[in-house]
Amino acid sequence: MTILLSDPRVRAVPVVECGEPLVRLPRDLSPAGAVVRLGLAERLVAADALLPLGVRLRVVDGHRPVEQQRAIIASYAATLRALHPGAGEADLERLTSRFVSPVDVAPHVAAAAVDLTLVDACGEELDLGTAIDATPEESDGRCWTAADGIGADARAHRDLLAEVLGAQGLVNYPTEWWHWSFGDRYWALVTEAQHALYGPIAQAVAA
Repeated sequence: MTILLSDPRVRAVPVVECGEPLVRLPRDLSPAGAVVRLGLAERLVAADALLPLGVRLRVVDGHRPVEQQRAIIASYAATLRALHPGAGEADLERLTSRFVSPVDVAPHVAAAAVDLTLVDACGEELDLGTAIDATPEESDGRCWTAADGIGADARAHRDLLAEVLGAQGLVNYPTEWWHWSFGDRYWALVTEAQHALYGPIAQAVAA
């Protein structure tokens, strides 16, 4: 059964903040200049080096300020309220967390997560089955990493992501093929670590 970020087991994971600094990813890895924890950055560079010749990682998002996370939650929750007018607050939080994490456990707020894809030698995105950040509603559920209904190329590319990122200890959020994290509460729960390494960061400051 899929564990969602709203699951009480995620919130129950203790955080022992290691104080690791924030760094900006290299431009060839993240033209957008995504900021993440140093340990995550090192693992992404190593994963990128494992890819076949002519294929690269492309990181489009890293650390998110709390205010940005709250805005994403509010926007998506409003959409879901319109689609599910009878849903209670607990059900709404669960539905929302398929696409965006509650602030207190959000891997992006801890600079512990990235949204990424694969590109070819010309920088063109490869087929991963949906656009990055396609909601479950927009993609008819194809945003789930293991979803049916995607082509053979998209499946192979998702498997390739899992191979190189998993080899560096990152974990995927199974409702979003593009979301991978390291050191956060969700990572700790999935990997059975004793605690998370990274807690929330109010504001990103990176070289």
